[in-house]
Amino acid sequence: MSIFDFAAGTDPAAAEAGAICSRKACRAQASWQLLWNNPKIHSPERRKTWLACADHREWLEDYLQTRGLWKETLPLDDSRASGGTGQDS
Repeated sequence: MSIFDFAAGTDPAAAEAGAICSRKACRAQASWQLLWNNPKIHSPERRKTWLACADHREWLEDYLQTRGLWKETLPLDDSRASGGTGQDS
């Protein structure tokens, strides 16, 4: 644990427990993965992953779609996604 964990509001125990929703300040268990990329800086085949709980899936999807970044949404346990289940920003 570092001082940055406290500043960011990260609960190390929750992070170790499983995949956490990517929505700011949400600590809920994620059940969806939103695959996206920024065509201005990523190659077309690259996929970044945000995780979403049931309550924030729609909000995060809309955020990415509005900016032209969203590619697809898959259940978290779907192995077709590349890039794992980490939280990318």
